[in-house]
Amino acid sequence: MIIAFSVTPLGVGENVGRAVAEAVRIVRASGLPNETNAMFTTIEGEWDEVMAVVKQATDAVMAVAPRCSLVLKADIRPGVTNAIKAKVETVERYLAEE
Repeated sequence: MIIAFSVTPLGVGENVGRAVAEAVRIVRASGLPNETNAMFTTIEGEWDEVMAVVKQATDAVMAVAPRCSLVLKADIRPGVTNAIKAKVETVERYLAEE
């Protein structure tokens, strides 16, 4: 499965980068395939391991904020691996045809 998620601290003012960085640090330390962009962090793995990482990342943000916003989007496709790269490669291949 692939999960794109965003966890944002609330109630700490406008500077949320440090708390978000701690969440991303947890994702990267997990060893699971992942990517981070301006809006989401995407992580790939089995349901339990991915959700455990999302919980740890959320807990890290909650350690410095009284409240947080968590947004999740999931692509649940059992038996598929490396989709985090393969899906993008497919789109790039179609774009190259033009």
